[in-house]
Amino acid sequence: MKRRTFLLALGGGLAAAWWLKPGDQGGPHGAYFQPYNTLFRDSGPGRPLLFIDRQRLAANCRRLQQALPPGRAYRIVAKSLPSVPLIREVMAQTGTDRVMVFHQPFINAMAEAEPGCDLLLGKPMPVRAAARFYEELPEDAGFDPDRQLQWLIDSDARLKEYLELARRLDRRLRINVEIDVGLHRGGLTEPGQLDALLERIAAHPRHLAFAGFMGYDAHVGKLPDLVESRDTSLRKAQAVYQSFIDRLYQVAPELREQPLTFNGAGSPTLTLHGDETPLNELAAGSCLVKPSDFDVPSLKDFEPAAFIAAPVLKTLDGLTLPGPLPLGDAWALWDPNRRRTYFIYGGYWKAEPVSPPGIRRNDLYGASTNQMMYNGSPASELVPGDQLFFRPTQSEFVLLQFGDLAAVSEHRIQAWWPPLPQGEGA
Repeated sequence: MKRRTFLLALGGGLAAAWWLKPGDQGGPHGAYFQPYNTLFRDSGPGRPLLFIDRQRLAANCRRLQQALPPGRAYRIVAKSLPSVPLIREVMAQTGTDRVMVFHQPFINAMAEAEPGCDLLLGKPMPVRAAARFYEELPEDAGFDPDRQLQWLIDSDARLKEYLELARRLDRRLRINVEIDVGLHRGGLTEPGQLDALLERIAAHPRHLAFAGFMGYDAHVGKLPDLVESRDTSLRKAQAVYQSFIDRLYQVAPELREQPLTFNGAGSPTLTLHGDETPLNELAAGSCLVKPSDFDVPSLKDFEPAAFIAAPVLKTLDGLTLPGPLPLGDAWALWDPNRRRTYFIYGGYWKAEPVSPPGIRRNDLYGASTNQMMYNGSPASELVPGDQLFFRPTQSEFVLLQFGDLAAVSEHRIQAWWPPLPQGEGA
């Protein structure tokens, strides 16, 4: 290679490398998080906590109510908001007493804490879990499961098990039937399968009562548009749902006169349902606190309302990695966002750092639930005792990991909200 050609190639390579070099993305906490940094540093418990912004929660509740089709009810998804005071807050903001529950200890906790609520199971439970609910329900709870609780049934075989339980307890169980509207996670797949269940329910009126359908449409919008558009997927799901309603009234026309529950939707699809929906109630929960998995176009108007605050335990200059090679020094020289090292209290949650800007976890160093390493720019200006803020990727598991939730408003802790109980062995 000629000297001129070599120098041109070298210069081009250096220019390309300089263009690829990361810029400094760091900075201090912004206007939203800085007051919470001061609050939790000076008045917090000195451990990781999860806080709920009550103002944003209330605003999201208003957005949800505005999105509901006319005449349709709203049902709170408890697994996404797993705290009785949090659910009560949403009840007060939305005016609903309907709750969807997915875990036997949650069923008992809600029945005792809110004896006037209406409960619908969000998944078919082992019959032993159903039996345990009745075993643990106090006689003076004030909650009447024969009127206020719907068990979800996905097959005739499970219905037989629940019938035996009803006979043994001498109770009348309200039965809601799970239907598959396209998610393919279980439930009846053809309207004709409904006939056997309706026949069994009608044959045992003392112990069984038909209460409605539940059809979850979380698959809508998940396929690439080249495969199937969101609108097409939604129309197909609604058509399947309507076919089950049509079959129901064809086989059991007397049920037209009874108030039934036709439940469906979910946070990602709630705002997509309009006047044409066959549903008479829509379920959602996550959209009200909006973890990052719910950053979808249909929820663009909703705001994140749940965050983790974790104290910084140690701050170190540079990036020193274990081993004989100075990989950390080279990495920090290349990337200004790796020039400060922070070890926090806890870590490895289903969450990503959100403030201060430019903070990144160090996957090469490895994950830790005890002292997780994060790197940032010196512009982050963090010192021990400051907080690193995270946004959960989901709510249903993460909100159960921190003990009592800090309910905040106007940069003050207004209350501590205990999470729902997990039960023995959970």
